[in-house]
Amino acid sequence: MQSFTYEAHAARVVFGAGTVRQVGEEVDRLGCTRALVLSTPNQANAAESVAAQLGTRSAGVHAGAVMHVPIDIARQAVERANAVGADCMVAIGGGSTTGLAKAIALETGLPYIAIPTSYAGSEMTPIYGLTEGGQKRTGRDLRVLARTVIYDPELTYDLPAQLTVTSGLNAIAHAAEGLYARDANPVMSLMAEEGIRALFAGIPAVVANPRDAEGRAQCLYGAWLCGTVLGNVGMALHHKLCHTIGGSFDLPHAETHTIVLPHALAYNAVAVPDAMARIARAIGGDAAGVPGRLFDMAARHGVPTALRDIGMREADIEVALERALANPYWNPRQIEREPLRALIQAAYAGTRPD
Repeated sequence: MQSFTYEAHAARVVFGAGTVRQVGEEVDRLGCTRALVLSTPNQANAAESVAAQLGTRSAGVHAGAVMHVPIDIARQAVERANAVGADCMVAIGGGSTTGLAKAIALETGLPYIAIPTSYAGSEMTPIYGLTEGGQKRTGRDLRVLARTVIYDPELTYDLPAQLTVTSGLNAIAHAAEGLYARDANPVMSLMAEEGIRALFAGIPAVVANPRDAEGRAQCLYGAWLCGTVLGNVGMALHHKLCHTIGGSFDLPHAETHTIVLPHALAYNAVAVPDAMARIARAIGGDAAGVPGRLFDMAARHGVPTALRDIGMREADIEVALERALANPYWNPRQIEREPLRALIQAAYAGTRPD
């Protein structure tokens, strides 16, 4: 067995149908009395509902979260938190809202409670991201970890089918790369394989029936595990490319991960046979077919499989290549210019990986 170091990030997880109704108790547990509720503009109604549940504990709603956390949006949110005298936050939504809570926490030190309504997994990580001047900067800081995460499957019933698929495949990407991370360990690998299994089984069930309670619970459970992996071990080429491409060209986060994942796995497969075997065990089939099976899941459910279909231009391929090469992540297979260009070209065109 390989040598490893395992360091747990403490987090309180409240999981189950209807648990959103415990949000007030969780604010009390923090010893806080003025919670600013965060959301995207599209989820303002959900934020208002949470604020109503908080009653006198609510310091108001700030429905200003957007993708990739632009620096000016983060500054506006910090100003709002200071203006209302918030002593904590409640973030309800997907990765954009959690990302905004992290930006505020990084600047002010305020604690926050996360209530995920997608499968992004950001709520379980100390990773933050801020976009400025068209480039996304990421970092790790324990101050941005959620103090409590409330996983209520009922809040995901209205997650559209396409977003269910892309958000779920985004979560699978965290676990897949966690299996071959430079600092991988047996505990995270167990979580990664189980998270992939739960999501790969749950996604088709909830696409067929969005109110399949067990399917929704399986997906949210899988997202929790995959997010935990993301928060505890390093990532590699896939995540570097997605941050570079998504942040540079303002592409939708989950869709970018969905499109790039099969190609990044195909690039790395020869260097990580054990990891590919574990993914195959979780989704079925043989290790060689893993990239194709993940591509097929996206295609079968009608979500984008080509970067050109979500706003990337052909001229952007060279820009993405140069930016990825300029500051590469660690990766199990050496990063080489021409193979990397071929990867980005295939993801741009939506070519099924062999």
